[in-house]
Amino acid sequence: MERDGIFAGDDPFEIARGWLAEAERTEINDPNAVALATVDPEGLPDVRMVLLKEIADDGFVFYTNYTSAKGQQLGANPKAAMVLHWKSLRRQIRIRGEVTREEGPKADAYYASRSLKSRLGAWASRQSQPLGSRGALMAEVAKVTAQKGPNPPRPSFWGGFRIAPVQIEFWADGAFRLHDRFVWRRRTPDETWRIERLNP
Repeated sequence: MERDGIFAGDDPFEIARGWLAEAERTEINDPNAVALATVDPEGLPDVRMVLLKEIADDGFVFYTNYTSAKGQQLGANPKAAMVLHWKSLRRQIRIRGEVTREEGPKADAYYASRSLKSRLGAWASRQSQPLGSRGALMAEVAKVTAQKGPNPPRPSFWGGFRIAPVQIEFWADGAFRLHDRFVWRRRTPDETWRIERLNP
């Protein structure tokens, strides 16, 4: 199958990193923003924007509070989908796969790289839970700041999730809505990829 230009390559993770690097030069805000889809215990889909922090050689990684709605949903059903969409490039990448937690040294290192206020905010926020007022949240931030000091450790309830894809689709806008689409599929993350061109 002929795949050239922006679709060329034998490694979908490398292609994705190349597209993201290009988007970092053209997108005004958050080129690493992704729409993350999960399902709740009743099977109702749920989607929200998160920030993709790494495209590794085996998966796509983001970080969050494990007790948040998405954290609980992924704990109960460790499968997810995400979409990166760049209006400036007129491209998108769709990902579907199995999810595992990203904990330990990598999560510690990423947490430590965040600003102090963001690290304290992770401690203070009971993400997805009801909140009486913004003042109550800021009071909790002040309390945590006094307790944890200038170098707070990563909370045990906060860390990463890694999506090991079984499907990655690269999409580029085409004239007259005749888009280019290539999908990489495999049944499990350990299998070899099969690549197909799709109709627009």
